[in-house]
Parts: sequence; C-alpha cells; structure tokens
Amino acid sequence: MALLEQWRSKAYDENMDRQALQKMWAVYFEKEKNIYAELLKTPDKEVKGSVKELAEKFGVDIMTMTGFLDGINDSLKEPNPIEEMEEDTAVSLGFDKEKLYKNMVAAEADWLYNLEEWNDIFDEDTRKALYKEQKSSTTIRKAPRVYPNDPCPCGSGKKYKKCCGRAK
Repeated sequence: MALLEQWRSKAYDENMDRQALQKMWAVYFEKEKNIYAELLKTPDKEVKGSVKELAEKFGVDIMTMTGFLDGINDSLKEPNPIEEMEEDTAVSLGFDKEKLYKNMVAAEADWLYNLEEWNDIFDEDTRKALYKEQKSSTTIRKAPRVYPNDPCPCGSGKKYKKCCGRAK
C-alpha cells in the first residue's frame, strides 16, 4: 500500500473515536506548523530528499511527512508523485510563495498563513491583497435580475418586455 493511501486511511478513519481523531489532527497540525515555519525561513531554497530523509530532517514520522507532502503538493512549483510515493521516493519542497499563501487561506488554516515567517516574505499590504484575492476567487456573484419594465440589457433602448424578454 502506497504511503498516501496509508496516511488517508489513518487520517480520515471513520471508525476511529472522534476524540482520538481530534487529538491526532491537533498533534499533526502542530508538527505541520513547525515544518512550514522552518521552510519559510529560507523560502527560495528548494529542500529535496527522499520522504524518509525529509521526515528525519524535520523530526517527524513518515506518516506525518506523507500528510505534509499531500497538503503542500498543490503549492509546489513541480508537484511530487504523491499517489505512488514510498519512503525512498525523491521529493522536492520547492514551493510557489504566493500560491502557498493563497492555499493556506483557502484551507482556512489561520495558524499557517499567520506565521511570523510570512512577515519577512510579504509585507502586510501584499498579504492582505493575496488574502482578499483568494477569498474573492471563491465568491459566487449572481447576475442582476432583469425585470419586465427595466431597459433591455441588449442596449436597444426598449423595455425588456418589448425586446429580448418578449415571449416568442
């Protein structure tokens, strides 16, 4: 069984006690936060190695590193082959800074996009702009409703009911 499969069966186990699952996620999020803090100290340096080597480098177990790689994969410049990843698979953590920040916002992971290390990468205005850009990209806006007596949106100058809104 590939590492990702093992991770997902553990992390999303519906048979696990709810309290145990919450505790597992709380521990994972703390480790994840520490890895991101370390990576963000040198954001332009591409960290490479096998899954096992990276787990050792960041002081976490293989499953935690697998979960981390699953989470960061959409923010990488070159995605890793996470579906068939094993302990000795070579992976890279070369991430796109803007994409990573936006993905953290999209995941509503405030413990990650509020890390102190972001202050050295983006100024406050840039962080606010990226935050706003991400939030507005998922906002659905309805087109304004056209009523029968409104001017026709086609620009003819007629009322909608006498132009494009006429039953044909």
